[in-house]
Amino acid sequence: MKIIYFIFCFGLINLAASATPSKPSKHPVEYVDVFTGTSNSRWMLGPYASVPYGMVELGPDNQASGWMGGYEYSIMNVSGFSHIHAWTMSGLRIMPAMQDFTKTDGSPDRPYRGASAGYHSRIEKSTEKASPGYYSCFLYDAHCKAEMTATTRCGFHKYTFDKAGEARIILSLLFPAEDQAVIRDAKISKVSDSLIEGYANTIVPATKNQEYILYFSIQFSKPFKSMGGWINDSIVDNTSQIVGAGDVAAFVNYSTKVGEPVMIKVGLSLVDLDGARNNLKSELDNYGWDFEKVVLATKNKWNDLLSKIKVDGREADKKKFYTNLYRSFAKQTWNDVDGRYCDPFENIQQLPKGQDIYGGDAFWNTYWNFNTILSLITPNIMNNWVTTQLELFKHTGWTNNGPTGLEHTRVMGVTHEIALMVAAYQKGIRNYDVSLLWEAVRHNATEQGKKLDKTGNAGMEFLNIYDKLGYVPYDVSRRSSRTLDYSFTDFCTAQLAKALGKADDYTFFLRRSNNWKNQFNTDVKWQMPRDSKGSWKTDNNIFSGELWSEGNAWQYSFYVPHDIPGVVQLMGKDLFNQRLEEGFEKSEQFMFAAPALDRMQSKIFEYYINHGNEVNMQAAYLFNFSGKPWLTQKYSRAIMNSYYGDTPYHGWEGDEDEGQMGGWFVISSMGLFEMNGGVIDSSKVELTAPLFRKITISLDPNYYQGKEFVITTENNTPENIYIQSATLNGKPLNKSWIYFTDIVKGGTLNYVLGNKPNPEWGGR
Repeated sequence: MKIIYFIFCFGLINLAASATPSKPSKHPVEYVDVFTGTSNSRWMLGPYASVPYGMVELGPDNQASGWMGGYEYSIMNVSGFSHIHAWTMSGLRIMPAMQDFTKTDGSPDRPYRGASAGYHSRIEKSTEKASPGYYSCFLYDAHCKAEMTATTRCGFHKYTFDKAGEARIILSLLFPAEDQAVIRDAKISKVSDSLIEGYANTIVPATKNQEYILYFSIQFSKPFKSMGGWINDSIVDNTSQIVGAGDVAAFVNYSTKVGEPVMIKVGLSLVDLDGARNNLKSELDNYGWDFEKVVLATKNKWNDLLSKIKVDGREADKKKFYTNLYRSFAKQTWNDVDGRYCDPFENIQQLPKGQDIYGGDAFWNTYWNFNTILSLITPNIMNNWVTTQLELFKHTGWTNNGPTGLEHTRVMGVTHEIALMVAAYQKGIRNYDVSLLWEAVRHNATEQGKKLDKTGNAGMEFLNIYDKLGYVPYDVSRRSSRTLDYSFTDFCTAQLAKALGKADDYTFFLRRSNNWKNQFNTDVKWQMPRDSKGSWKTDNNIFSGELWSEGNAWQYSFYVPHDIPGVVQLMGKDLFNQRLEEGFEKSEQFMFAAPALDRMQSKIFEYYINHGNEVNMQAAYLFNFSGKPWLTQKYSRAIMNSYYGDTPYHGWEGDEDEGQMGGWFVISSMGLFEMNGGVIDSSKVELTAPLFRKITISLDPNYYQGKEFVITTENNTPENIYIQSATLNGKPLNKSWIYFTDIVKGGTLNYVLGNKPNPEWGGR
């Protein structure tokens, strides 16, 4: 009986334990903090409602125009909610108001009361909420709760007033942005008392080439009483159409009831008004006016994407991880739902069914490791980037390093899109015309770059001089970094030639990829500017950024993605390590960033590691090539811990560039890094100690044979940052790299970690 009694009691205990509700696990999307870094952000980085690669990034603006204009977390007001927050592009701002009429939004740093107040509203900061695909706040002076969500090409607003009275919804086409737009001509038409349509023909003078026409179709859930507006200083009321240039805006008038929402659906297009209408119909008609249903659908899109990587570890680290993964998908889709788009020559083109065309900030060093994320978890997006480039090549004759709104740009003066295209091919991502791929890549490497009519610069501007002299002289280009960028692109071209069996091209471009050595001064063992006659710059200072793109000679001396062993050999292993260690030691107190100096690179400041710009984001992984992989483990973790934050005031201490810095954290926290971006046929992935206990990467069966790749760690604590031993699929792994194919075949990589370096592990 005693035995029976014990079994009975034990069963009751187990039943009670199983009946006790456990804390539900959070979905990946719930870890994302969209306010991270928004007190040190640019126009493209804010708490905006969007879907992955959405044209529409809908959210609050509260600053004047200029560098880093847009949203600033610490400012407690909102000037309006605009729909386009892409690099160099803005468009259509909406703002409710119950204040006395004014046509100015007012200075965001001035008190609300007074002649300069404008229609901007103070917000109750505690009410400001945002998550992927959703933003809301309470507008104190407008007496309403503002909520918004988005689809790829549409915005959805909901304004719920807590006061009965007269209200306006302002539709503004000209407003402050980081790169200030000019409205050449615009039209806003009242189609009915619940529908407004129009366009804004826009140029951005600062870019010298950005021009686009933004078409819009705007539906209101409740009929408005009347429409008014203004053209510059001329105010009109009770009108059905506003046509003009400059400061053009409209407003619709309502008599509001307490608690009654006014909802607004906005369809956008860069093609034509029919495109805006069709985008609105296709993406939002099925939802009716069910705002919450759209919010949920958008949230689910993000969660499906973020769930492709599952991590098990400390909650604070998971917050950082999924926030950075979220930021890695911040670029845009620029075609309409029917596949039409407007090319850089302002001609309407038609995409094949099922294909999209992308744009965004430049591919500035995205091989460290924005590209890797795409190839690992969204190879379909990687493929679409290649088809984007081939589409642009077909219609303009060139690929594009920064297809912002699909325009060619002058940005960075490099062609790093080639690295992405070649990496896609090498990784088996090939749903496109391979012969056209080679034609485009070879054209870039052999044809002199030039300014294209109606758009910006394409190709390599100083290719002819580089080909003749073997380097780009500083007295011609004012950017000695061109030599290094061009030589890496040559290496990428050579690797594609090799893969396609084009032996002569392979030999030619591989030889030219060694041109980086022509700018390496073997006397001082630094990269150094040379003039057209071959003379070294006599008054050179390695910390001056005057002749280097967003970096200095100290950083660029380590900047050879395709030949780090060559750099180690020329500099000498001991000197290489000495300089690199000194740089990290002196940079640690500054969180490995120089944010205050980043916009002042013509000045001479003694700074070394600047993770806040892309030039030496590979720095921590260089030790894997110089015999000290434990320092890669030490400093990759140090950057993750100190450079990357998780608050509005500390996110990315520099220029996030629509996903590149987020991408670095994601890949590095998994203990991975591609030095040359995967452009060779047997791409090596550098290893460091993962941040998490377990990482599961879901692989796309349409591209890869493996189902998932799992990374596990033993003894994973904040102090245990050093790899003691490792196994790959149960077999000992004693080197500090694996092949990319090891990952996509599926399997398990296991580490044993400790709090002291193991110099015996990780040799080349």
